Order: sequence, then structure tokens, then C-alpha cells
Amino acid sequence: MAESKHPYRNFRFRLEIDGLEAGGFSDVTGFDATMDVIEYREGDDVITPRKLPGLIKYGNVTLKWGTSDSMVLYEWLNDIAEGTVERKTVTITSIDEAGDDAASWQLINAWPVKYTAPDFNASGSEVAFESMELAHEGLTRTA
Repeated sequence: MAESKHPYRNFRFRLEIDGLEAGGFSDVTGFDATMDVIEYREGDDVITPRKLPGLIKYGNVTLKWGTSDSMVLYEWLNDIAEGTVERKTVTITSIDEAGDDAASWQLINAWPVKYTAPDFNASGSEVAFESMELAHEGLTRTA
């Protein structure tokens, strides 16, 4: 893959769960990692404390998709409600203008923590969307 001099667009992406394509999604939001800062002052430090890295905290990621007959993600959530927590690797891959894989991120040990069913309106013409929020234990950029 040739190195691109232009930034990738954010509207072409693919989502996989444990290596299997998970269908079409309209939004994937919430990628972030924050590292706590621990201030430490030794007895002979005069004014400024040292700053050390602390725990890394990862924000939950929200998936949004048009409602269809697929029950795969809902069943994953339902399994957790019944006591079986199955943590999975979720991979989000950006696709470049030529249709090739560009950049990829992995959520490590992800599992659903929130599901939202679509809103319905008899006078509307919009697509019905479902969403699911995933907690995870790590964010890795793999490409």
C-alpha cells in the first residue's frame, strides 16, 4: 500500500468483530484514551513536582446502524444480560479513495454496556437507527 499524502475521509469504514464483518454502520464514535497524571514531589524539589504517567482510561465507543433483521449485536448484549460476558476484539478500518484499507483501530476486550432501540414516528420518512455502546480495555492503532 502506497503512503497517502492526503488525509483519509471519515465516511468509508468497515467494522469487524472477532475478525468477522459485522455489517454496515453509519457512525462509530467515542474513540479516546486519557492518561492520568500523577504529581510527585521529592523532599529536595524546590517548586515544581515531577509528573508521572498514571492509569490510562478508555472512553466507551458507540456504534450506530440502520435497523435490519440482523440480531447479532442484540444477542451479544442479551447474552450478557443472561450472565455470559463474552469480550471480543472490535476492529474499525478506514477505507481510502481507491477502496483499500487505510488505517485500523482495535478495541481490546470489548463488550456491550448500552443498547438503544430506534425511535418511531408515523409521519417521518427517516431511517430507523439502533445504537450500542461498547466498553473496552484498550485502544490500539494497528495500521
